[in-house]
Amino acid sequence: MTGAKSESSMPDWEKRFRAPRVSLPDWAEDAPDRSLFVSNATGTYELYAWDRATGAQRQATARPNGTTDGLLSPDGAWIWWFDDKDGDEFGVWRRQPFTGGADEEATPGLAPSYPAGLALARDGRTAIVGRSTDEDGTTIHVAREGEEPFELYRHRESAGVGDLSHDGSLIAIEHTEHGDAMHSALRVLRPDGTTVTELDDSKGGTQELGLEVLGFAPVDGDTRLLIGHQRRGRWEPLVWDVASGEETELPLDLPGDVSADWYPDGAALLVAHSFEARSELFRYDLASRELTSIPTPPGSVSGATARPDGSVEFLWSSAAEPPAVRSTTGRVVLDPPGMTCPPSVAVEDVWVTGPGGRIHALIQKPAGASGPLPTVFDLHGGPTWHDSDSFAAGPAAWVDHGYAVVRINYRGSTGYGRAWTDALKHRVGLIELEDVAAVRDWAVSSGLADPRRLVLTGGSWGGYLTLLGLGTQPDAWAVGIAVVPVADYVTAYHDEMEALKAMDRTLLGGTPEEVPDRFRASSPLTYVDEVKAPVYISAGVNDPRCPIRQIDNYVKRLESRGAAHEVYRYDAGHGSLVVGERIKQVRLELDFAKRHLPE
Repeated sequence: MTGAKSESSMPDWEKRFRAPRVSLPDWAEDAPDRSLFVSNATGTYELYAWDRATGAQRQATARPNGTTDGLLSPDGAWIWWFDDKDGDEFGVWRRQPFTGGADEEATPGLAPSYPAGLALARDGRTAIVGRSTDEDGTTIHVAREGEEPFELYRHRESAGVGDLSHDGSLIAIEHTEHGDAMHSALRVLRPDGTTVTELDDSKGGTQELGLEVLGFAPVDGDTRLLIGHQRRGRWEPLVWDVASGEETELPLDLPGDVSADWYPDGAALLVAHSFEARSELFRYDLASRELTSIPTPPGSVSGATARPDGSVEFLWSSAAEPPAVRSTTGRVVLDPPGMTCPPSVAVEDVWVTGPGGRIHALIQKPAGASGPLPTVFDLHGGPTWHDSDSFAAGPAAWVDHGYAVVRINYRGSTGYGRAWTDALKHRVGLIELEDVAAVRDWAVSSGLADPRRLVLTGGSWGGYLTLLGLGTQPDAWAVGIAVVPVADYVTAYHDEMEALKAMDRTLLGGTPEEVPDRFRASSPLTYVDEVKAPVYISAGVNDPRCPIRQIDNYVKRLESRGAAHEVYRYDAGHGSLVVGERIKQVRLELDFAKRHLPE
């Protein structure tokens, strides 16, 4: 490690970023000993091939800005990976032999695009490829080796590939032709483009209900499709036989959101249950309708898969304990060599009464510390996402430096029912910040937080809320740190990728030209002259989600009034997959807060 810190001299917060990490391995359906996973072992997140039979592992991709989007062909012969330019998410699919060899363009004849799903057939030569471009909207193609790609589907609104049936005869897609990008409908097609059947829960009712594809049964000739629905106010699975039209709802008496996947024999489901920022696993037998708990430690399961021998592998962590890929056999599936990731502190749950109902917040603070403390309000992205009791190196770094960290599952977050997730429409950003304000008031009145030393921060949607909060609540915050944010909503809309345009039209009820007052009310740029706190912004210059031009517009307004601010631009997209770059960014954020918070 010439020129670098030794492990013994490295602070714990930096070790958490540098410690080797691996994702839950994907495995080939017809060659289950062949697996694919993501690791940061080289300092950049890349794809790795793993032959379980021999134990051999090899790095499959090596790009300056990293690679995480990839999958195995069902026969295990090929690794498919998405090749974009420096994180701009616009590119083509490539493939290479599992055993190693040169990369090749996987779908010749298809121009570069944003990805909109991919499904690979067991015949080893057919792919269903979803694409999105500003010019065409969404297109879905059948790409067969040695043939010109055939266009299966086209629509201006967002859509995507859901799954391909086990025998390759049925293709399930999710679409939003009705104009609501938050609530998809389903269509099942044959490979020639003819429609088999459709399901749309938004039709004929007053509620906005969504559907999602979870996967076809992994059995030849089986026309059962596992889907997710919101008919009872939360996400739940059901089995839909697309040939007969029969729908079999599953009597899973579990609160919170429920998802599922098939066991390899198609006789049972692996059920993932998420409730109040934690998750657990079950096995559901379709014949007996018996639900059996799969023991997992308290915390969060961020991915799980059932193996052919009936065991289950899952990626687990808690706020205090680093992630590990475990198995119901009792062993750790992947244990990468290198430094050990230091633990952090556990989260405490707080429920605060807000204007829209009870708000769930997760609190971390230095061991043994008592308030009032300098406090970081770290807002999650999405907005349809949620913070959970899972390991996160960023919040842990703040705790190591003496801060309390408050994470808030504001309205718009998932995991608390459909009504909570959908509540932010039209008054976008302002709704979430009402919940943030309620939790801030609790944190100060409870004695946890020092009102003079409050940091508002977040990435992506959390970065957007940070800038909006600094302008609409200027006396509440001492420092703002916005990572890859939306800063000028109108310009962001015109520059962002097409699928996000559709989401913004859904959230705000139209385009900036159609509903200018809503865009104006929800844009941080509208309130930039009210900002009092010093502002730090970091942004990827190739970001297609929160593009750089709209951030530059906001920064110019700060400059024009001499407002305290710093901007860090880096050569990547919506965040970085390079460990050293991420450490640099966290160090800059910590330093900015230290310099600008009062003693």
